[in-house]
Amino acid sequence: MDPNVAEALAKSFLGRLPSEVVDPLLADQVRLDYPAGTTIYRGGEPARALLVVSGLIRIYVTSREGRQVTIRYGRPTDVLGTALIIGGPLNAHAQTLAPTSVFVIDARRLEAIARRDARLAYAMAEQVSDRLDEAIEQIAINAFGSVKQRVASQLLELASTQQRPEAPLVAEVSQQELADAIGSVREVVARCLRELRAAGIVATSRDRVEVLDPVRLHEESRGSLRRP
Repeated sequence: MDPNVAEALAKSFLGRLPSEVVDPLLADQVRLDYPAGTTIYRGGEPARALLVVSGLIRIYVTSREGRQVTIRYGRPTDVLGTALIIGGPLNAHAQTLAPTSVFVIDARRLEAIARRDARLAYAMAEQVSDRLDEAIEQIAINAFGSVKQRVASQLLELASTQQRPEAPLVAEVSQQELADAIGSVREVVARCLRELRAAGIVATSRDRVEVLDPVRLHEESRGSLRRP
């Protein structure tokens, strides 16, 4: 097995299970690499299970009018798709925000083994509970986070909705528009952008913010609300 895949697997919830449970899930499966801006899952498609090896994946829902809202992010060591396997198709989509590598897990085998092995079934239930916690955390950040957290979260949201495949991750927004969106003032937002720029996370120009490191920007959005 690819050493990067093996490391991500060991740190995922599957890494806590015995090999006789996990090995059948991995047989004959492949690693896939996607450029930034790729939609790797659309709501209503058959269930898929993916181990995130590297990169960042945005999970979002859309309205009938085409508006989008992020419900959570998939990071390295996350296993995506367990909720689909347990609950069936969801109106949620998955988009890469950075070059991303995933390892495919056989979704049918995952469901079949979970139905007969309580160890895997309970681990998947814990995983779904963790995903709910993260969705709630995302709502809390948007509502109660610090200005820097809300700036980081809003930049990711704006840039991802405007992103094109293999193109830079860019938010076309002015400092005043960003301040209005998060309920702050331009001077405070400008200071946050300077800090993010000094850290090499974003590059700014007039009415434009390019996200240079979406993974680190996501970490900035989590900040003090990050779970231990």
